[in-house]
Amino acid sequence: MKLGILKTDDVRPEWVDEFGEYPDMFATLLRGVDPSLEISTYEVQQGQYPADIDEVDAYLMTGSKSSVYDDKEWIHHLAEFVRSLDKANKKLVGICFGHQMIAHALGGKTEKSDKGWGVARHTAKLTDKAGDYAQSGTPFSILVSHQDQVTEPAKGAEVLAASDFCPVAMCQLGDHMLSFQGHPEFMPAYSQQLLDLRRDIYGEDVYQQGVQSLSQPLDQAMVAGWIIDFLRD
Repeated sequence: MKLGILKTDDVRPEWVDEFGEYPDMFATLLRGVDPSLEISTYEVQQGQYPADIDEVDAYLMTGSKSSVYDDKEWIHHLAEFVRSLDKANKKLVGICFGHQMIAHALGGKTEKSDKGWGVARHTAKLTDKAGDYAQSGTPFSILVSHQDQVTEPAKGAEVLAASDFCPVAMCQLGDHMLSFQGHPEFMPAYSQQLLDLRRDIYGEDVYQQGVQSLSQPLDQAMVAGWIIDFLRD
């Protein structure tokens, strides 16, 4: 299977040697489940897209420091591309910004949350719509870094996981679009860097709670398995 990664942001240059760029993080995560996975990267911020939508078997959209409602040409173009993927029933996995873009582009809504920043380890529970993945009520924990949240899913999408802090933590639209608010590709050391970078922005209480959460177990492998199963189904 060949996966096209729609790269919507860059890792800070001083961190790349240790963590790689975002496609590298996804390669490590997903090849842990499927070592044969082929990956191509499209720098959509620079207007780079496949010459043909079927150049790859499926797509994955990364997170970004931008908001999906920002008035930027590359974001408008990306929303159009998501609509073209939907029309073609082409598979797309959205992560954080990608999760929000699917909603934004397809009739839903993303807004800055009045609950503030979500940082570090976050736990959501599967809803009764998530039977293809695990039993209703099953919790899973991954790392997060977001201020925006989906407040209205894409038209026709089902909410597969939720929490009190993030009521739309995982969504699926038909059999071709799956999205997560969290970052299964993040490792605790990378999340720590983000916490340190934005400590003054988060405030000390949020920062300390985030740091303490990083010692708790994560379910990246389980989520990676869900993603690969979805892409291959």
